[in-house]
Amino acid sequence: MTRVFSGMQPTGDVHLGNLLGALQRWVHDQHTTDAIHCVVDLHALTVPQDPAALRDATLRLSQMFLAVGLDPDVCTVFVQSHVAEHSGLAWLMECTASIGELQRMTQFKDKGGRASFVSGGLLTYPALMAADILLYDTDEVPVGDDQRQHVELARDLAERFNSRYGPTFTVPRATFPKAGARVMDLQDPTSKMSKSAATASGTILVLDEPKVVERKIKRAVTDTESEVRFDVAAKPGVSNLLSILGGATGRTPEEAAAGYTQYGPLKADTAAAVVALLEPIQARFRELEADPAETQRLLAVGAAKARGTAAATLARAREHIGLLDA
Repeated sequence: MTRVFSGMQPTGDVHLGNLLGALQRWVHDQHTTDAIHCVVDLHALTVPQDPAALRDATLRLSQMFLAVGLDPDVCTVFVQSHVAEHSGLAWLMECTASIGELQRMTQFKDKGGRASFVSGGLLTYPALMAADILLYDTDEVPVGDDQRQHVELARDLAERFNSRYGPTFTVPRATFPKAGARVMDLQDPTSKMSKSAATASGTILVLDEPKVVERKIKRAVTDTESEVRFDVAAKPGVSNLLSILGGATGRTPEEAAAGYTQYGPLKADTAAAVVALLEPIQARFRELEADPAETQRLLAVGAAKARGTAAATLARAREHIGLLDA
């Protein structure tokens, strides 16, 4: 069975774009792949964090993973920092990567140029990401365009390490699965939905109450025409609503457009579909939220399962690179 690795940072509440664009696919694919899903809390440390807020965000994202349908009996769900081998292999990857490779990472150049404080971790975190992937003999890493460069670096580091020290790592490949719903900001449909958007009215959070969801969708930007059709270039607002409606009901945006001649019914049906999608997720999340010990137990099971593979990989890498056994 193909082994797949994916992770998500605990940096704010999960929104509809995360759900329709990635998490729904993770839930579906866990039944056809050997899936490993990780809350990558160490990556969040590349910028200063409030300790209590980071712990809370890590627990909440773990609970959201479970609430959307990731099944610990089917896939592996854990927190990155609970498996020390991630940090151990990251150092070997830092020593395998060149400074030039790390400096050329697009996200480092973008974020480093805007920040008043640039941590060393912001430069080296692609080496940690490579370690995340390589620890599990990963075959495939499903990514969007913004992460393509990091998976290519992981491939390069695996091949370089294997060439220098002998066969050690499975060389992963980036995959670009059929995209989930293309979810854009409801107030600025030319920009992706984001938890860091300038206005909260453009982003639907998975934990938003039904009335809030309905209000945000009712106020979504459309256009001055009245025709309902999927045309991202000419009608980005309407196309965004169709993507959301399609994603929430298991249809393509083109299929979702059938039968609509006015924006009002489209918005009403989109809101109803999103509310129906979110209600069972919210109910399950509240159950998990009320019993944090159960979440911790499930995460400990996942970490133990992950550590079994990660420890063997790190031991192999340490031996091949020439480190003396303890």
